[in-house]
Amino acid sequence: MEIKLLLLCLFPLASFFLQCNCHCHCAASKKKGTAASGIRGMFVFGSSLVDNGNNNFLQNKAKVNYLPYGIDFPYGPSGRYTNGKNVIDLLGEQLQLPGLIPPFADPSTKASKIVHGVNFASGGSGILDDTGSFLGHVYSLTEQINKFEAVTLPELEAELGCNSTHLLSKYLFVVGVGGNDYTFNYFRPSLNGSTILDRGFASNLTNSLSQHLKKLYGLGGRKFVLMSLYPIGCIPMVKSFKPKQKSCLRELNRGVRQFNTQLKSMADAIKEQMPGSNLVIVNQYKIIMDIIKDPSSKGFKDAKRACCDLIPLSEGGNGVSCRKGGNVCGDRNAYVYFDGLHPTEAVNVHIANKAFSSYLKNEVYPINVSQLAKL
Repeated sequence: MEIKLLLLCLFPLASFFLQCNCHCHCAASKKKGTAASGIRGMFVFGSSLVDNGNNNFLQNKAKVNYLPYGIDFPYGPSGRYTNGKNVIDLLGEQLQLPGLIPPFADPSTKASKIVHGVNFASGGSGILDDTGSFLGHVYSLTEQINKFEAVTLPELEAELGCNSTHLLSKYLFVVGVGGNDYTFNYFRPSLNGSTILDRGFASNLTNSLSQHLKKLYGLGGRKFVLMSLYPIGCIPMVKSFKPKQKSCLRELNRGVRQFNTQLKSMADAIKEQMPGSNLVIVNQYKIIMDIIKDPSSKGFKDAKRACCDLIPLSEGGNGVSCRKGGNVCGDRNAYVYFDGLHPTEAVNVHIANKAFSSYLKNEVYPINVSQLAKL
């Protein structure tokens, strides 16, 4: 009887210490790896504007692992679609993260390398699963999130000894996707003609995106940064298909604005369905359009041409890609676009700075990334 009483007394005590040990270990792990900003790392989903090199390891036609891409990047061509750092690299610096966010497809992205986040973005992909399929194998947004759930999340939990519900509140979930659904999907068959805009297309995209965000929330995500679409009607690629076009193609920009308007409405609505979450929208459209309208006031000289030598359509080019080993402009900081679609590092710096510290709600809504990090 005395032994039974002793065991009855000891069992709750042992259970308490086991629970405490697990919780304390998790809390210690979170605190140890968290930057001064309050954020431990970033998980990144999207397309080429935020891709850190995943396409280098995939079989597709959307690779940029050659010069002049990366001409100003510390490690040379890396699969980033610009001359230097992209927005993700620069936000990481603002958040004082210890290093660059590694691409998921790199076989070495395992163990301690995933502690401060992983980049799943794939150039050419979109919100819709079939966007970019003509390029070969690119990670769709669905596939990116599935890989996060099935591969990275279990590895992260094992590495830190924590359940995802405890872990992920200290990470930013950055989502930058949707532009290719317009340029390579909705508008692709008619860049040489005209298209009647269908508001239902934007609704379809934002509804699909909301489901993806809910899934990330269900997995433990709480802090989201959504990158709006930028004015794709103004990119040099448009000039390749419409040489006589002197100004931005209004039709494309109108479609983007429809999406961005619905993105904001969706973010406001979905927050009520995701208790404890916070979503920030970075208005890339306004930030870049302000530069295009008055380049010199922002330190730029050329807001129309690509900095690099594009492969012409007559030679099998797509209006986007730089020619391998081709010529490149001398003053890259003076150009808005590096190739036919993607901004230079100088523009990425501008976007990242606005995202992190602007207090203008028409630039970043409803709060900035710095404020989000501290919640």
